[in-house]
Formats: sequence, C-alpha cells, structure tokens
Amino acid sequence: MHNNTIVCSYYSRFHCNSEGDYIISSMKSVVSISSSVRAVCQYSPNYFMTSSRGLIRHSDSLGRILKSDVSFKARLAQLCVKSSLGCFHNTREMGAVAQQLSNLPFAEEKDYELRVHLEKDLLPKTAGQPSIDTQLGTSASPTQLGHLKVEPLSVKSLFEVEVLPELLTRLKEASSNEKTEGLATLLGVCVEFGVDYQSSIVSRLKEEWRTHLSKTDIGVIHLCHLGEVAYNLEGKRSEIVEQVLDSVSISIDEGEALTQNETARVYSFLALLEDPHRCQDLMSRLHRHTEKLTHRLQAINISDIFHSLVALQQRQAIALIVKLSRRASRVFRSFQDEELIKVLAALMHFGQHDEDFITAMEKHLPGKIVDADPELTSVVMEFCLQMRCRSEPIFEAVAESFICNSEKYTTSQIARQIIAMGRLSYLPQCSSQMFKKLESILSSRFSQFQPRALIEVLHSCIHLERFPLNFVSKVFSPYFLQRLQAQGEPLDKHALGQLTQLNLSISLECTYRGPRLPYHLHVKKFSSMDHSFESPVESYLYNQVKGPLNKLLEGKTYYSTRVFTQPGYTIDVEICLDEEGFVLPLSQWDHTHRRIALCLDAQDRFCSNTHHLLGKEATKRRHLCRMGYEVVQIPYFEFEKLRTQEERVQYLHKKIFPTIFRFYR
Repeated sequence: MHNNTIVCSYYSRFHCNSEGDYIISSMKSVVSISSSVRAVCQYSPNYFMTSSRGLIRHSDSLGRILKSDVSFKARLAQLCVKSSLGCFHNTREMGAVAQQLSNLPFAEEKDYELRVHLEKDLLPKTAGQPSIDTQLGTSASPTQLGHLKVEPLSVKSLFEVEVLPELLTRLKEASSNEKTEGLATLLGVCVEFGVDYQSSIVSRLKEEWRTHLSKTDIGVIHLCHLGEVAYNLEGKRSEIVEQVLDSVSISIDEGEALTQNETARVYSFLALLEDPHRCQDLMSRLHRHTEKLTHRLQAINISDIFHSLVALQQRQAIALIVKLSRRASRVFRSFQDEELIKVLAALMHFGQHDEDFITAMEKHLPGKIVDADPELTSVVMEFCLQMRCRSEPIFEAVAESFICNSEKYTTSQIARQIIAMGRLSYLPQCSSQMFKKLESILSSRFSQFQPRALIEVLHSCIHLERFPLNFVSKVFSPYFLQRLQAQGEPLDKHALGQLTQLNLSISLECTYRGPRLPYHLHVKKFSSMDHSFESPVESYLYNQVKGPLNKLLEGKTYYSTRVFTQPGYTIDVEICLDEEGFVLPLSQWDHTHRRIALCLDAQDRFCSNTHHLLGKEATKRRHLCRMGYEVVQIPYFEFEKLRTQEERVQYLHKKIFPTIFRFYR
C-alpha cells in the first residue's frame, strides 16, 4: 500500500457541532486530507507516476476531487494555492512540506514561478522578513532557492509522537459509535503511514480495541471495517481479525437480522481474507441467512456478493447462486456497468443462469449497449457464448454498436465480440457494414492483435461464411507462424486445428492462390477433448436411432458409424450407394458412387435457446457437402417426438431416401 497520506494538524479549524463530531472530523482529515502532499513529501522522479493511479483525495473541506489526468505540478498548484493551507498551523509541519518542495527537481526554467509561488504560501512568514522575491530578485534562477533554511521534520515522526496519542486520548470521551469509527480510522492511518504493527502506539490502539470489543455492541459494518483495517495492518492471523470473525458469527447465531448492506459487507470481508476453509462454517450459516434475504437485495448488494462468492470459490452454494440470479433478473435495470460485469463474470464462473435472467438481458441491454462500457459489451458476448445463448436483440445491438464504436475498443474486446457471433452462427442484419468495419480495423491494427486472438477472429469468420482472404495470406506467412511459435510455448492442437480448418475452408469454398498452411502443421483429426471443432455423437440419441435404422436397412451391414474422413471430420453414420442408387453392404463399398452422411444432432450441437446449429457444426456440414457427401440431419427435437418404432422407421425413410429406396441383393 502506498504511504500517500499526510497529517493535518489536529487543531482543526473545521466547524463541528459537538466534541464527538470534532474528533471524528479531525481523524477523517488525518486519513484523507491530502494524499498529494504526502506524495510531495516522498517525491522522487518516478514515485508519483508509479503511485496510486486513482484520484487525489481531499477532505470535503478542501474542495472537489482532482482527476488523475491532471499533471503533477498542476496538482501541487491546486493543492497548495486553492486549498485551505490554514489547516497546517504548526510551523514545523509547514516547514517540512516547504523543505521537501525545495528539493523537487523542477527541470525547466518556466517552473520557477510555480515553485516560488508554492514556497511563498508554505513557508512561515515573520513580520519584517523580506519576501522570497525580494531575497532572490525577480531574475533569480530556481537553483538559488537552495539557500532557504527550513527546519527538517519527519512527518511520520510527527504523526506517531504528537497526532496519534492526542486523538487517542480524545477518543476516550467519545460515544460508542464515534469511538468505533475513530479507532478503525486510526488503525487505517497506521496502515497508510506504514507504522510498524509492533510499535507502542499500535499496541495501544489494539488494546483499546480489545477492550472496546468486549464491552460494546458494535454494528456489523463497523466490525467488518475494523477487520479489514486489522488485516491490512497485521495479516489474516491478526488477533483483531479473529475477534471480528467471532463477533460476526455470534451476530448470525443469535438470529439477528442483518441488513442487505451488512450481509454484503460480511461477504466482502470474508473474501478479503482469501481463506474459505478457515471460516467455512460461518459461510454456510451466512449463505442460509442470505437465501432468506435475497428478495430484499439491491443491485449493488447482488454484485458485491457474487464477486465475493467467486473469490471464495463457493461452487457448492448452488441454491444461493440460483436465488441471486433470479433476483438479479428482477433488478436488472438498476445495475451499473461495473456491477453487471461482476454479475456476469460470476455466473460464467459458476456456469449458472436461468431463463428469467436471459429475458431481462434481452429486455434491458439492447437500449444501453451503444453507450455502455465496451468491456460490458464484450463480457455480455462472452456470457452468451458460454451459455450458448443466441439472442437476436442483443446481438443486433452489439453489431450496431460495433459499427459505431469499434475504433474505441481494445483488440481483446473486438475479438470477444466477433468470436461469440461466429461460434453461435449469428449473422446480423447489418453484417455488411460490420465486416467492412472489421476489415478496416484488421488492416490498421493487425500487428496489435495477439497472434492467437487473431486466429480466433479469422476462424470465427468462416463460421459465418465470411472468408478473410486478405488476412489469411498473412496468417499463413512464415513470419506470422514464427511469431506464433515465439510466444514461449509450442503450438497446441487447438491453434493448429483452427489453422487447418481455415486452410480447408479457403480450399473448399473460395478461389484463393496465396500461401497455404504447411502440410506438416495440419491436424489429422478434428475430434478433440474440448470438442472445439465437432461434437461427438451422443450415445442416447444414437441408441434411439439404431433400432429403427437397422429395421430400415435390414441389418447393420449396410452402414458404418464414427467414420473418419481424410480432411479430419468424423461422420456419425455413413451409408453408401452405387451408380444405380442401390444401398451397398460394407463389403462392397469399393463400388461406392454416392455417400450419405447422417448427422445425429443432439442438444449440445445447437444453441441453448434456439434450434440453430452452432457455428462449428454448420461449418462441418458445409465442408462435408463440398467434399461430396449428401448430408442428412436427424435433430433430436424432431426424432424425440416420435413415439412408436413404426413412426421412427418412416421418419428415417423420408429423411434418407426421399425418392429412392433399393437394396443391393
């Protein structure tokens, strides 16, 4: 954690209505008064750029947040000139900041005025003392500032010796809630400053906490806040963390109704510990409590809980995950982009979704995708791909957004959107404009794509019968193949299979005279463990078809199953005919004139919500047709409707032999 906080004097000028408010206001100033001044105090040429990329934090009294795109010197100017420097009453504190400013490596002459202006505001002024301009002269160079004598002081030392003890003393008179918040805040300051957790002041803070925990009924949110701070200070074996876990556990055991915000906060705290086995019993009880609470959860609560469940690897909490998914579908329109990304990522992680959630996506997403975070659009497409959900309203909106906004997308975001459309075999209505835009992007940003991502994109295009000939020639070039192999690991079968199928596609379906994939890189079979190129025949459907097929063909000797073809595809069932249309027995297949490929298409070959074949299956059928096969599709949703053996035999007869049916005797 970056030590990027500086102490404001505890003699605060902020107006407070009560002594307790005064204490809390002072401590909050300690935490957030000026991370930028702390950066000044520890400045080195590289420090500022490598420190937190977030916002420079100010207390509310110091004005609006400064955005991270403001330059370093502009930050200093806004901090020191526009902010209330009066809160730095202590002359030594101002002197310490001025001393550090004097050492800043302002490289250019034009920075001199800014630096003098800063020091004029920060240095203590004594009556009768000449100004900096008078001392140096208007033509003085920045290097002349070095003669200014400023008393050095360790801000960290000042914090430990003066500020912390004073605030701790004042806390003794505060109310319970104020003391709870105050002690957690002070521990947080110790973390920010990098105070040794074994130091006397931290030991004193921890002792105060132990006493406070044993005597006070503390709210769950305050407990979790304390636990998080203690974890950051001492790690997961902290005694305070153990006490917090015990207190949270007692709250759940006593049947206290945790609010939705408290529940989400407990999950976040447990996720921070990254030790699900340590608090498995607590989580089991928390899951049961949350299941009863799901109907009251808001969008941000659902997002936080889902995110925590992923971090805690709670795959066994299926009942809770399903209920959260259903609740998410009801509050879908309330999700912010970042929250929805977390929800979708969690559902992908757990492999869970329901129809209500898909319906909510189709209802609310199309109208917001054009203006949404590009990462959300890409995650939505990833989710649809993993769930095999072919959603026309979502995909049309994504395609239109791609045409308008794809210049702003990263190469990863582009790849994920195109890959999902290809693998789910969805060609949008605006496909012409979309592929023109894709071609333009690939032409201008070809080298920016990771080699494997580029292969995935081009391979997905062939599923939609869009053949990227201009880029296939580049992919098959020796330079690209060397670049692909130079990524530190050998070419895996998946990448080689995609390249082989690309090569096969342009050979069978295009007129192409460019470079080809070297033969030694071709895969011999497209069948694989991950079923990336074709799904194996499902045993259940095959056993249903086998009996009627045997009756139709009068035995097993007239067909063959799981036949490997020369290009690498596997045919579920192959039947051969001679020139006169007779069905040939296996022993006479040397006289084959026509080949019939039966595709026994089970549910896993289709999109989950439609009867559209997946892209890989559609491509396989096109290629089989180009190879000379007559492809006959036997889809599960047609065959399973047939109840009797006779109905199934007649169905196969009409499918396989619509006009001719003769056997070779």
